[in-house]
Amino acid sequence: MNHQSVAFKNTQFPFPPHLHYSTPIPSRVLFPFSLHPNKTITKSPYSAFSCRGFHTPLLNHPSCSFHSSNATKPAAVKTVDVATLGNLCVDIVLNVPKLPPPSPDSRKAFMEQLSSSPPDKQYWEAGGNCNMAIAAARLGLKCVAIGHVGNEIYGKFLEDLLQAEGIGMVGMSEETDVLNAPSSSYETLLCWVLVDPLQKHGFCSRADFSKEPAFSWMNTLSEEVKRAIKRSRILFCNGYDFDELSPHMIISAVEYAVEVGTSVFFDPGPRGKSLLSGTAEEQKALKHFLRMSDVLLLTSDEVCPQLRRVGYPSRKYLGFYGQELLRKGNCTKWVVVKMGPKGSILITKSGITCASAFKVKIMDTVGCGDSFVAAIAYGFIHNIPLVTTLAFANAVGAATAMGCGAGRNVATLKQVVELMETPDLNEDDKFWNELLREHLDSQEVTFLSKMVLNGSNGRMKHVTLQKVVSELLPKLKSSQLEGTLSS
Repeated sequence: MNHQSVAFKNTQFPFPPHLHYSTPIPSRVLFPFSLHPNKTITKSPYSAFSCRGFHTPLLNHPSCSFHSSNATKPAAVKTVDVATLGNLCVDIVLNVPKLPPPSPDSRKAFMEQLSSSPPDKQYWEAGGNCNMAIAAARLGLKCVAIGHVGNEIYGKFLEDLLQAEGIGMVGMSEETDVLNAPSSSYETLLCWVLVDPLQKHGFCSRADFSKEPAFSWMNTLSEEVKRAIKRSRILFCNGYDFDELSPHMIISAVEYAVEVGTSVFFDPGPRGKSLLSGTAEEQKALKHFLRMSDVLLLTSDEVCPQLRRVGYPSRKYLGFYGQELLRKGNCTKWVVVKMGPKGSILITKSGITCASAFKVKIMDTVGCGDSFVAAIAYGFIHNIPLVTTLAFANAVGAATAMGCGAGRNVATLKQVVELMETPDLNEDDKFWNELLREHLDSQEVTFLSKMVLNGSNGRMKHVTLQKVVSELLPKLKSSQLEGTLSS
């Protein structure tokens, strides 16, 4: 879960939000596996799903070069699949008689009262980018979480939890002393998730009550952080990174990733709207993300206001807007739009791929978006056909929705396999006809269908769910039995 800098509200947002140092914090590097290809890898229950051909170069997904001189540099050996940047927090989920008033002072006083003594650990859960890292690790991807946690009980909780999931951790820190920084600036970020008797949720963290990022004392990327980015195939960032890190730090990480051939995934999330109207530095960083990201991940709720802003009156022009993002991006290869129970679409320069959502009994949507992104990363890394990647991502998101909560509650590979063994699509012909009608004359459209035979109809190419499942399911089952993922 991610923290939000907004007043309390119910859970209708696509992605709900998520002790003391007086001396410089030593950089913390914890790995359940090695960043170096020639060293032995220690496997945990989830990291055992390692990847065959793990060191194979990703020729089909090259990152763009930020500097022209990069073309002469030897490619870095990639021993990690996904590194997440920042947004490591502990969610503390509590039932309360009523949510506090929306005024900042009332919310802050309520949060300080809650913080006065740590709640029982049964109410703690990993939040923020931990969700994506855990989901990806459970699919068999090698993951590293880059971020800051404090040297207290909450930081130790996150370290132990990530290690148990087979996820490495690289601590972000400053090499020199930081003057005038209060001790609270070094503490692990907590997100209080409050649930009233009507199941309405409220979220707050200390980031909500400061104009500066929570870790504004951080100014440079350490060598350990650079090494982790360089060794990773993907650097995943989201909009909530801006609640912790300065725009300068975020741009530095993105630029370094591009320089060393690491693909950048960016999901602005609900924070994207405030970034559009944020400080000049935030707007600059957001534009930088849109130009330099290899994969942009958006929700239809986030895209539609932008459609209207640039002159497209409705979502049926969504594909054109995706093409516009691709044209303006220096590195952009995929624009992925998540549409909740309707499904998802993936836009490339050559066409649009669409997949309806899986029909499941939804228990909780928290963590579904993070799980979806993890599967998109899996498809990107392994060069899986686009329609199969979308179907897989929809399945992983749906499997998480059948459970309750995020963190350690996101879907396991076993749950995804069980869902795909008896799949059913939530097809809505009227919705898809409206969405795609404007694109059939100008773009090739690939559509995942439940009943239609494989083949093409004009510029519409149909791929059956049965075909996708029959190709993907044996690989997933093999991963369970052998402890490895076929690439």
